[in-house]
Amino acid sequence: MSNSIFRKDGTAQGVAKQRLIESLAKPNKRIIYDPYADKFVIGASIIKLMGHKFSVWLGDKIVPGMHEHLISRTRFIDDLIEESTLNDIEQYVILGAGYDSRAHRLKLPSKLKIFEVDQLEVQERKLSIISDKTPNMENVTYVSVDFNHQSLSEQLLDAGFDRNKASIYTLEGVSQYIEKEALKSTLKELAKLNPNSNSKIFISYVNRLFKEDPKACFGMGYSKPEKAIKFITDGAANVGEPWISFYSAREIKDLLFQNNFTLTEDKTLADLNSKYFTPVGRTIPENHIFKLEHFIVAESRV
Repeated sequence: MSNSIFRKDGTAQGVAKQRLIESLAKPNKRIIYDPYADKFVIGASIIKLMGHKFSVWLGDKIVPGMHEHLISRTRFIDDLIEESTLNDIEQYVILGAGYDSRAHRLKLPSKLKIFEVDQLEVQERKLSIISDKTPNMENVTYVSVDFNHQSLSEQLLDAGFDRNKASIYTLEGVSQYIEKEALKSTLKELAKLNPNSNSKIFISYVNRLFKEDPKACFGMGYSKPEKAIKFITDGAANVGEPWISFYSAREIKDLLFQNNFTLTEDKTLADLNSKYFTPVGRTIPENHIFKLEHFIVAESRV
């Protein structure tokens, strides 16, 4: 199998499903809203009939806190992108974009240039589903990369990426599916793209402790963490996207530093519970806290 940072769309559909479920919540209770998610979810009409509360309840019977974890990751990145682009960021590169809809659902500056990078077949399916009239389509450039024959940086530059503009990159829910060498080479290419401009990067990573000490990756009293991990990893493998790479906080920090990035934030659902869920009356109990995956932000050293 190639070391490409991209795979097919099994997990992309899964994440879109959680965005759809959250979007069904009442406006004063939801954490994010995605009016486009249903277009990419098989069985969306059934989920709509089930509604938000029942869908979340059903998910909690299988993996407690998984929905909230994915939605907090979505919201964390949403906030990061909106805040960054209001300041000095002029380009946004979505690596392994899948069915990401931030270009269309967030309030972004009209000057912001967005590059969605993924494998060609996923992009073709996405473009066959969304309408040409979807908001902000004119600011999005789709960049497909075959890592066996093409360079990420070269493909971006050919697509109009400006090395002199401050940029932000997101690699959401991808690092566990690719070889460590693939992540390392990707970071090297990103470091080369903005040698003289401020840039930021978001990466999510799975804590390597999940194999050695599963309880450390969940809240106190979480029921059967080993069972939850098995369900998640088996599900990913069954759609052809097995988990293969896991990291410690030190390992990620060092990897970023080696490629001219300094880590500034490292969060999990445990950190974001009071920020996102408590204000809308949905505080997640400790025994449902899911902190298997970390959300990190790093800034380039110019």
